[in-house]
Amino acid sequence: MLKIRLRRMGARNSPHYRIVVSDSRSTSRAEVLEELGSYDPKREPTVISFDQERARYWIGKGANVSPTVKSLLSRKPAAPEAEAAAS
Repeated sequence: MLKIRLRRMGARNSPHYRIVVSDSRSTSRAEVLEELGSYDPKREPTVISFDQERARYWIGKGANVSPTVKSLLSRKPAAPEAEAAAS
């Protein structure tokens, strides 16, 4: 069974996450099938970027979505030009 979930990256006290598709029976640190995007909660504003089309593809293939990723996917990702203007 496949699962779309977060994979923690970054240093201690400075986490960022990748949204990945992996086998639900393995740990979140194990090999992944595909990286769909990223989530950085420490930046202001919070940065969420992911490939919506690929997420729909994997969900269509039967992948389950973790509750945290489900809430992130329901948010509207920030447009790249909005991020550039904020910098």
